Amino acid sequence: MIVCFDQCDYCRSSIFSGQRWAREKIYDPELNGRDPSYHCYHAEPLAGQEASCWEKHEMEREFARMTGCAA
Repeated sequence: MIVCFDQCDYCRSSIFSGQRWAREKIYDPELNGRDPSYHCYHAEPLAGQEASCWEKHEMEREFARMTGCAA
């Protein structure tokens, strides 16, 4: 039995039970003390990929941070 418990926020495909995944806590000041939200990502590369969705997400964040500082 395959149990899907979430969806990857990078590639939008399902994350199934037994797959490694990473969770990113989202801090939103508008939540005003309510439960935080999370983004989930595949932690291992999918077939034919060189990097995991988590690694790709982190590289994009780092690139955005670096290009924002250079401006």
